Amino acid sequence: MDPSKLKYVYLIILSLIWGSSFILIKKALGEENGELVLQPLQLGAARTIISGTILIIIGWKSFISTDKKDWPWLAVSGLLGTFFPAFLFAYAQTEIDSAISAILNSTVPLISLIMGAVIFGISFSRNQLIGVIIGLAGAIGLVIAGMESHPNQNYLFAGLILIACVCYASNVNIIKKYLQNINPLAIATGNFIFIVPLAIIVFFSSDGHSIEFNDSRVQESFLYIIVLCLFGTVAAKIMFNKLVQMTSPVFATSVTYLMPVIGLTWGVLDGEFFNVWQGVATAVIIFAVVLVTREKKKA
Repeated sequence: MDPSKLKYVYLIILSLIWGSSFILIKKALGEENGELVLQPLQLGAARTIISGTILIIIGWKSFISTDKKDWPWLAVSGLLGTFFPAFLFAYAQTEIDSAISAILNSTVPLISLIMGAVIFGISFSRNQLIGVIIGLAGAIGLVIAGMESHPNQNYLFAGLILIACVCYASNVNIIKKYLQNINPLAIATGNFIFIVPLAIIVFFSSDGHSIEFNDSRVQESFLYIIVLCLFGTVAAKIMFNKLVQMTSPVFATSVTYLMPVIGLTWGVLDGEFFNVWQGVATAVIIFAVVLVTREKKKA
């Protein structure tokens, strides 16, 4: 398929997969009667270990063909693009709705632009700067609206989502600048080769060994984790790496345009409440992202 068309196919598929990841994280945590079936550290570690095992099996040959000088960047990419966000999202969703996580995640293109300018020397235009300011205002408005309509939720945890977005934005710029010519499967495999040992340490240090796998609730949680790993991590990560190489960091992260729609749909279907002001803030964020990305494409 023509690359100019294929990039939009990737964009839509990634939006559907990643937009569904937030509800899968919520279900994997498995809160029941105020108690979690799995703790955030257990969920993040298990997700990393299972995804890494799958990728190492299918991508080992691709990884060993890479130059060792690229390994440090593969390790950094793994930490920023997968390891830290897996725990940050899991912790955040113990306090805030999955739909809100999906919306805040749409700030990645804005943060990617800022990171590109500050670290990689990409200059701002006036419209891009305006877009960034509008986007940040929308994110703040979303948090404030959520605090008012969900007084029982701790919206300080939304900051964890924004930290994860900074990690994602850093990773996409690293892939574009330092890993541009490496096979997307090799990048994904290399990421996990370096972070799986850390995930194993986290899993067992967080009482992972005490999980009752005979418990039907635990089995259900791990079923959601496996689905999350196969699609939301393994398949999506390979596809996203390819999309970054085909296009630009800002275009690739514009996958977050559609993710809030998917995330909101799942959240509402699962009984999450969403008020008018949160809808306004969501529209502001998406408008800002579109403004920034359109300006970037013209540059």
